[in-house]
Amino acid sequence: MAKDENGIDIDYVANLARISLTDEEKERFSGQLGDVLEYIEKLNTVDVSGVEPTAHAFPLENVWREDTAEPGFSVETALQNAPASRRNMVVVPKVVE
Repeated sequence: MAKDENGIDIDYVANLARISLTDEEKERFSGQLGDVLEYIEKLNTVDVSGVEPTAHAFPLENVWREDTAEPGFSVETALQNAPASRRNMVVVPKVVE
């Protein structure tokens, strides 16, 4: 495990992300990842004891409408951009043998 100056094992991180990196990319990204981790450490010092946890910055409310049937597309409209159609269905390549 070769760690960089920030203590980050970039090979391990790349493996977790399922990506392969060149030596140049490893050098560049380990520095960037180190900067991100330093910023997170700064955020950890902020006092948030009086802040209520929230999932959204603004209040979020669902707006419900009546569930009523409405007219849909005609078959011709639904198929007009299909690359191929047969018997009112879109023809797609076979994916299962």
